[in-house]
Amino acid sequence: MKTTKTIIAWMEDRPGVLARVASMIRRRNYNVVSLAVAPTETPAISRMTAVLECDASQEKLVGMQLRKLVNVTNVVTDLTPDKAIFRELALIKVNADASKRSEVIHLAEVFRGQVVDVGPQTLTIEATGTQDKIDSLIELLQPFGVREVARTGPVAMLRGTANGRGISGNGRKAEE
Repeated sequence: MKTTKTIIAWMEDRPGVLARVASMIRRRNYNVVSLAVAPTETPAISRMTAVLECDASQEKLVGMQLRKLVNVTNVVTDLTPDKAIFRELALIKVNADASKRSEVIHLAEVFRGQVVDVGPQTLTIEATGTQDKIDSLIELLQPFGVREVARTGPVAMLRGTANGRGISGNGRKAEE
């Protein structure tokens, strides 16, 4: 049974590296549900959080294949909510004329969202949280008329002192 699995990979921040990683995933015919890549606290290293449509054995296989790539410095698979924190960012533009604004703003506040843009007929809400939270907010905003949604896809980080690279923030070996 195919579900979605999250993989974190650290890679050199150089031209072509992300293309090489994406190409490896494409050649194996895995569907990429979301992909988030950004620089890390370590200079010249980027962190990729990929959500793939695959089963557990395929996730393990992708992890092994990523580790073989020269420019990939580390890979973490088998991320579950008890081992990692997952968050997603969404920008949601919703119809909100003057008569509906307070209702939309109140709904955004319930989800700890913020209004980041106000137009004559619209509000744009920024929301962060789990994928379920973002889905729920969008569903509740649907009756107002959702005009546009931009989502990052989840990013993930291991819980506690573990940093996914085997070293805790203080330089000691991370807890398993």
